[in-house]
Amino acid sequence: MLKSFCILLFTLIIRPVMAQQPVFADGRIGLNNFITSKIIYPEYSRQNCIGGTIKVSFKLDKSGNVYDAQIAGGLGIDLDDEALRVVKLTSGKWKVPADYHGAMIILPVVFRPNGEKCVSASKADVAQAVANYKILQREQDIVTDYYISKYAGKADTRHEAEIISLKKQLGFDDDYISSVLDDADKKRQQGDIKAACHDWMFIRNIGSNKADEFLARYCR
Repeated sequence: MLKSFCILLFTLIIRPVMAQQPVFADGRIGLNNFITSKIIYPEYSRQNCIGGTIKVSFKLDKSGNVYDAQIAGGLGIDLDDEALRVVKLTSGKWKVPADYHGAMIILPVVFRPNGEKCVSASKADVAQAVANYKILQREQDIVTDYYISKYAGKADTRHEAEIISLKKQLGFDDDYISSVLDDADKKRQQGDIKAACHDWMFIRNIGSNKADEFLARYCR
């Protein structure tokens, strides 16, 4: 598996400009360190050397809890999901001034892939990988829709050989499942059970039982 890491840079933007602004409890450096410690570089972008700036917009309540978080500017790939996830993890860690009344905050998160493969990756290769993501998502949906229907007793199992072949094309093998399990466990250790359950359910929905134990334990 390609070893990669990400460097995250932040510029906190609050609109409209106010006399006092919410600040992360540990300051700007603390915010950078917090996000860096929580980020899990998504598998597809890691393997395809995709980086970029993902802008996450959100609001804070008086207790510093994040709400209405959404992607304000992204690439439409897995980096968007991870940027949104880690920004939500900052919930409760903000100091909110009395005159802040829910103005939208925008937090740009910059992902920079690293590794030998990424040194030689061309812009054209990366752009093609971004374009291919949506195609792969549609093929992935075919697989997951089939198994969801199968578990419900509604699938036409005559097509299962085709689904298995598609899984091989998508690389849904034991190594891939192990990498998803590893990422899910990291999220669980961060206290992000919701995201971990999402990953475990994905494993189940591509026809594997390797996450069933975790689903039963954490995701009832």
